[in-house]
Amino acid sequence: MVPWPASHDRPAVVTVNPLNQLTLAELRCRTSVKWRTYDSDVLPLWVAEMDVSLAAPVAGALRDAIDRGDTGYPCGTAYAEALGGFAARRWAWPDLRVDHTAVVPDVMLGIVEVLRLLTDPGDAVVVCAPVYPPFYAFVGHDGRRVIEAPLAPDLRMDLAALDEAFRRARAGRRRAVFLLCNPHNPTGVVHRREELDAVADLARRHGVRVVSDEIHAPLVLPGAHFTPYLTLAGAEDAFAVLSASKAWNLAGLKSALVVAGRQAVADLRRLPEEVGHGPSHLGVIAHTAAFRDGGGWLDQLLDGLDANRDLLGTLLAEHCPTIGYHRPEGTYLAWLDCTALGTDSGPGTGEPGVVTDVAGPAKLFLDRARVALSSGHVFGTGGTGFVRLNFATSPAILTEAVSRMGHAVTEHATPAH
Repeated sequence: MVPWPASHDRPAVVTVNPLNQLTLAELRCRTSVKWRTYDSDVLPLWVAEMDVSLAAPVAGALRDAIDRGDTGYPCGTAYAEALGGFAARRWAWPDLRVDHTAVVPDVMLGIVEVLRLLTDPGDAVVVCAPVYPPFYAFVGHDGRRVIEAPLAPDLRMDLAALDEAFRRARAGRRRAVFLLCNPHNPTGVVHRREELDAVADLARRHGVRVVSDEIHAPLVLPGAHFTPYLTLAGAEDAFAVLSASKAWNLAGLKSALVVAGRQAVADLRRLPEEVGHGPSHLGVIAHTAAFRDGGGWLDQLLDGLDANRDLLGTLLAEHCPTIGYHRPEGTYLAWLDCTALGTDSGPGTGEPGVVTDVAGPAKLFLDRARVALSSGHVFGTGGTGFVRLNFATSPAILTEAVSRMGHAVTEHATPAH
């Protein structure tokens, strides 16, 4: 390779913010749930879809497949190989073995299938609340019991609460699983290695198996570092479930990977063969391209999310100073403390897991600001009085949304004459 003669002769690196490429009018042409659930005057910052175009490597891989008519059944190990390469480059996880993986339709369905391998109906699944609402819904619908280990006031895992939850889950020597959200949704906390080491130690002492949902793993922002759970000593009997879905906005292209720890491979081998029929072949192609070739686009996205994370803090301080903002370390989700507004959780169901239920401060912002946010009460204990805001949008939309929220807060605080 011939070197560039001098630094000033090298081609400039063009940095493009993927969050700043689509107008509101263009986004309103979308037919996904984010843009079709509410009226057209509502700014939707709720469900975890990003306002971005497809990364060029992903779009190119899909176009090539369409041009070839390559729309049959998925086959091969390219997806797992691409994830393994990405994990080695990004997370110093060099030994993710392809033969320790299985392709599943998506992360939550993969989690359910793993729970079926590790537990029986009536057994307990421990979660750290507040947490992603489908953890409650999918676990409950499959006949397992949810036991909460609430997060500490700083929104990090409370090891004492987890210890007690593990003890309760194992009562009567029943089998139990800890469903870990790593990084954590909705708080945006990225668990530190020492915290995860402590979890592995607790799980080993109690005989609890760990299943780690790592769908947001590529979305760790500057200042934090992601630790794959399976890289820990003591996590050999655990599982992780990953996909490119969140980081490259591929929720509609179904595919994910279950990864088994060294001592969990025999369990993985019991996964029913028909589970592998669910993933989309185009989904596998898209996710493979994302992990293999989408790193440059992801870096630009992370820069945009980092800037939006700071912008959100500035906007809230200006327009909504009574709302508490815990700066997220990862994901593109902000967990906002609106308890000072004095709204309650009604008229929602009060039940976690009902993701479309809007109550409390989320209802205030929907009704008075025409901004759709995720209602905190559906995330379980500790969620009432909070909202989750998706900041994976353009700075202009984010600015308009928080400005509207500020006006709604002012109106709410002003006594009626």
